[in-house]
Amino acid sequence: MPIEQKYKSKHWEWVDVTAPTEEDLQFLHQRYHINYLLLEDTIDPNHLPKYEEVGDVKFFLTRESTDLEKRTLNTISDISSKLGIFLLPNLIITTHRTKSKSINELCSELDKEDIDAVKKDDLALRLALKIMKSFDDESASLLEVMDAMENEIFLKNTNDSVQIRRLYKLKRKSGLNTRILNMSGEWISKFKTLDLEDVQVMDLIDKQKDVIADFDHLNAQTTNLISMFLALSDQKANQVMKLLAIYSVYFLPITFIAGVYGMNFDNMPELHHKLGYYFTIGVMLTIVIVTFIYMRRKRW
Repeated sequence: MPIEQKYKSKHWEWVDVTAPTEEDLQFLHQRYHINYLLLEDTIDPNHLPKYEEVGDVKFFLTRESTDLEKRTLNTISDISSKLGIFLLPNLIITTHRTKSKSINELCSELDKEDIDAVKKDDLALRLALKIMKSFDDESASLLEVMDAMENEIFLKNTNDSVQIRRLYKLKRKSGLNTRILNMSGEWISKFKTLDLEDVQVMDLIDKQKDVIADFDHLNAQTTNLISMFLALSDQKANQVMKLLAIYSVYFLPITFIAGVYGMNFDNMPELHHKLGYYFTIGVMLTIVIVTFIYMRRKRW
């Protein structure tokens, strides 16, 4: 069932709506007198986080981080999913398109508590903290991936072209998460309007700042890692060119000698000398050995 009653206490009721349809929105509009424009925002996949208040309805449109792995990372919907929170005098309604990790974690905690002792606004705050935790978990996961890639690049000395694509994907994820968190400041600050203590709201605001700082650090580290990876790739390419240049130094003089004696002029006495072949080979080997010793001393 898309519309489900999660919990009901003496003072409030929690209704959860999964993947709402037009019929579900019409039902919520008629049953709870919620502005239909607010309800439509919950089914727009690319809607940005926001806060609106219409009459007795306080609407928090949030986004939580998801574990879905998508091939494209162009919009915020590729890494997050909407979670709408409607606060009415004695009712809280949550809407989401897919299964919500934040709601599942909160429900697991509520099953062990006395529901009548939990306030509606406290419940909304705890849900907001779970949403911030989803981004915190994502930043920790991306940091582990980045550390593993850094070890592969520097310790295992890998130079696979796939690495640069993985680094770019990591940077895109970090940038999109930072964008979502920065835009979430509006609805987070509106928790000050609820019946909550200032220290509780500051806990949520501090959590947002911490997660933003983590993603900023991740973004900077990824950018540096991309630069170092490209520098290492250039260095390895230079080593290959250096090796080819050294071999060309070896073969250039002996190729010149071979080219001279390959002309077959009649007045070249070495061609008719009894030891001319061995003399020429000896000169070539001497040049190669002298060149090798010279380069070893120069540490080239």
